[in-house]
Amino acid sequence: MTEPRLLTLCIGSMLATSSALAASGNLPSRAEMWQVIQKQQRQIEQLQTQIKQTAANSEAAVEAVEEQASRERPSLWADRTTLGGYAEAHYNSLDGSGGVSDKNQIDLHRVVLFLGHEFNDRIRFFSEIEFEHDGEEVEVEQAYVEMDFNRYISGKAGVFLLPVGILNETHEPNTFYGVERNPVEKNIIPSTWWATGIGASGEITQGFSYDLGFHEGLRTSADNSYLPRKGRQNAAEALAKNGALTARLRWAGMAGLELAGSFQHQTDITQGRDSDAGSANLYEAHVAYEKGPFGLRALYARWDLDGAGPAAIGADEQYGWYVEPSFKITDSLGLFARYNRWDNQAGSNSDSQKAQWNIGFNWWPHEQVVLKADYQIQDNENGEEQDGFNLGVGLQF
Repeated sequence: MTEPRLLTLCIGSMLATSSALAASGNLPSRAEMWQVIQKQQRQIEQLQTQIKQTAANSEAAVEAVEEQASRERPSLWADRTTLGGYAEAHYNSLDGSGGVSDKNQIDLHRVVLFLGHEFNDRIRFFSEIEFEHDGEEVEVEQAYVEMDFNRYISGKAGVFLLPVGILNETHEPNTFYGVERNPVEKNIIPSTWWATGIGASGEITQGFSYDLGFHEGLRTSADNSYLPRKGRQNAAEALAKNGALTARLRWAGMAGLELAGSFQHQTDITQGRDSDAGSANLYEAHVAYEKGPFGLRALYARWDLDGAGPAAIGADEQYGWYVEPSFKITDSLGLFARYNRWDNQAGSNSDSQKAQWNIGFNWWPHEQVVLKADYQIQDNENGEEQDGFNLGVGLQF
């Protein structure tokens, strides 16, 4: 019963009382009328208290029923479980020599599925399974548990992507320009690069954050020219005699800007298989900037390998860098140009550098769907060129 309704009843009661007194010829005095009003006021206050108590009890009962229903709902786990993924297909038409062999092919390069689950607000699981080249290769790129201790530190354990470079952790096709991933972050870093281990990350102060990881190392050798990409163990019965430590410091204190640097140390890059090789250090720095339609990415990475084996073929120094400006004509159409230079035998006296130009566009009919095209010119160490065009389609969900 609402307060206006109560007041109406009380006033009606007062009027009825007054009418009865008037009819009897016994009109009340002012003192008697005041007593009647006071009595009615006390009745109103008592009824208001009862109504408030009844409403509070009803609300508590509703909340209890909803909480009980939530606990008993069989699909509760699904509310904390996420499913996603991405996919990309490429067409490459390249002619020339010195790079990859003549390449005129269509390739369903990869289909990737994400599965994650939140146990509570502090503990979560994340996994990523990749099918490459129409199922020729199946790989688990991520499978780790992460726990938040406070705003300054989160820990994780399992298989995770290493915190190095721009593309290694964020490489969905709708997030970068160009059909193929850039050759510097493929041959020097080398993306996509994951390992089994433990890690920590968190905020240092406003804009500054850190990442640390202790994990399996590379396992390269003279047979594959000490190439970092050939040394990835991919968490598959990986030798762990000589682990690796990776650290990154990142600043994102300005809207649209990221500055970061990474370092990795490994005491034996061959896992004891090559007495002519030893420790290795990776240094990497990059900038990623977006302001309005303009974008810029630039990265430098370098390996220093100890030992007479790498030095004998110039692999003791391996480096690469690229610069990539871009411009969005509209929200859905962007142009880019990228210059790449890298050398996996930079310690040699011979000219072993490779350089590559890519010029093209991305068209996003939807922010999670992209169509790509670029023209590629690659100058190789043998003095030959390999050029042509690449077409691609990609999506993320």
